[in-house]
Amino acid sequence: MLKKSIVSLLIISAFCVNGQQVKTEILLEDKISIRALEIWDHKVWYSGTESKLGYVSLVDARDKKQMVLSDEKLQFRTLGQNKTDFYAITIESPALMFKINKRTLAKQVVLRDTAKTAFYDALHFVNDDLGYAFSDPDTDLNLKLAVFNRKGKNQWYITDQKGKPKMNKGEAAFAASNSNMASSKNYLWIASGGATSRIFRLDLRNESWSVFNTPFIQGSSSQGIYAIDFYKDKFGIAVGGDYTKQSENINNIATTIDGGQTWTVQASGKNRGYKSCVKIRPRSGGKDIIAVGDQNVELSRDFGKTWTTISNEKGLYVCEWTDRNTIIFAGKGRILKMNLKL
Repeated sequence: MLKKSIVSLLIISAFCVNGQQVKTEILLEDKISIRALEIWDHKVWYSGTESKLGYVSLVDARDKKQMVLSDEKLQFRTLGQNKTDFYAITIESPALMFKINKRTLAKQVVLRDTAKTAFYDALHFVNDDLGYAFSDPDTDLNLKLAVFNRKGKNQWYITDQKGKPKMNKGEAAFAASNSNMASSKNYLWIASGGATSRIFRLDLRNESWSVFNTPFIQGSSSQGIYAIDFYKDKFGIAVGGDYTKQSENINNIATTIDGGQTWTVQASGKNRGYKSCVKIRPRSGGKDIIAVGDQNVELSRDFGKTWTTISNEKGLYVCEWTDRNTIIFAGKGRILKMNLKL
């Protein structure tokens, strides 16, 4: 009876959408809001509200563990990893960067940002030796980054703002899904929103910055790019919209084929609205893309030009592929696993 109950709990749905078989399972239910995921050791690792960090197994959902990083009720919307550790930084001032050893789960604070304007939107590792955390700017409006460089200082530090590009007044980013940063071997991209929605690109080979305008919806504090993803150095996709008007679908998806320099609006008026996270399917060359918002999940199989709704699940904010046919979603109170046969 217990075994039967567990099975019935895990399987939410299995159905076909336009010939695509979709099966969804619940991996975790908890009183938590999750906006950051990492996959490691056949487990989904997550950070969220109430100072919580934990994992649930992809193989057996009964194998799970959760820890509280602080006695204070901190809010995490970031999570990143290298070979040995996980890192998560709280969103608001004072911003605390936690390091969690992958094997022992020992924790320690490795960075404190006490600036009143500190608000960390994303944390991203380019490789095991190089990571970035992106904050809304200080009053000087310089682009603000915390950097981990194992080949340099071998620790997290807030970079000298000298030489960094300026953000515009009212321009910031959205801590919606830890995905307004992306990287390839040669570049790091950061997406902004609000009064202005732009792309900041760092050339990792020579540490030079470029800034590119986008045709995205922008102009108010809730509008702009919420998430980006790139395939190698050239093709990229950006999604977002207006969180306060989620059904609006004009100029909320765009793609680039030149590394972020120019952007083409896609499916304007022909998608299901606001999206908080986007991920390119592994080994698809950028052709297959999943995007999730607070109201639905959509799939594109033509480089973002057209979209099909594959789920009307609500309250999901973030997604991450584990392989070509499996993608993890998380959000308000739960983690889901979706298997796709495309």
